[in-house]
Amino acid sequence: MAHNETYPRLLIVTGVAGAGRATAIRVLEDLGFYCVDNLPVVLAANVMQMALERDPGLKGIALGIDARERLFFPDWPQVFAELQRQYRRPEVIFLDASDEVLMRRYSETRRPHPMAGGGLTVAQAIRRERQSLAELRDRADRVIDTSALSVHELRELITAAVLGSTRGAPMVIELVSFGYKYGMPIGLDIVQDLRFIPNPFFVEGLRQLTGLDPRVKQWVLAQPAAQKFLEQFQALLDELLPMYDREGRSYLSMGLGCTGGRHRSPVLAEELRAWLAGRGYQVSVRHQHIAM
Repeated sequence: MAHNETYPRLLIVTGVAGAGRATAIRVLEDLGFYCVDNLPVVLAANVMQMALERDPGLKGIALGIDARERLFFPDWPQVFAELQRQYRRPEVIFLDASDEVLMRRYSETRRPHPMAGGGLTVAQAIRRERQSLAELRDRADRVIDTSALSVHELRELITAAVLGSTRGAPMVIELVSFGYKYGMPIGLDIVQDLRFIPNPFFVEGLRQLTGLDPRVKQWVLAQPAAQKFLEQFQALLDELLPMYDREGRSYLSMGLGCTGGRHRSPVLAEELRAWLAGRGYQVSVRHQHIAM
């Protein structure tokens, strides 16, 4: 990752409207970053210069870029390239959420979607926004799906992601258990399908429990298929994770899916959490569909 270490870190926080950008900016302020939200991207270099003149010892600068800015200023790649040339490479955090969650959030707050002009419905505005942001999302260093996150969980995830990406800190790994019947979460880097493991849903006395119950854990881990998966997947991660580290990767999101997300995937996610923590990684676990 090429950047000039003599300058403070530069974070660009953006994403779809309603996904939590304002919350992320407040978290970064608490972490000591100089923050400016709702900024036209064309002014990014000016803000960087003014911030450095005011406080040369800044630990970092975070700029919240409104999603609508991409439509009115299509040359953001040139702006990012100029920031990298003058200062350092911008680290992009992109906040996302499912269409259903975004529509519910707008319905609950009764606020209009910022791109819903011209007679567009909220659903149409969300689709239009996604199309305009597709390239920037692909450029992002970190995509965070806030669909199932509380404000407290988003704060923890942003904090871990930012602090974990400092030089010398271990890579932050997020494990997400989910159910395929409800859809795959957004922004996963690695996905493992666990539906080949026998399902405790069909075992008398286990159906109503979850993978966090010791009885379900014992049953799942007693399956040869589960042991085979752990053995081979851990061996693969032993090879892959050091390579991600060498490439400067600070965050990695791994999804573990089963049919409903209640039994097999939570068990294996918790097993991998303990195993990864034992190897020195910062690990968080999110059981997205365990209560469905």
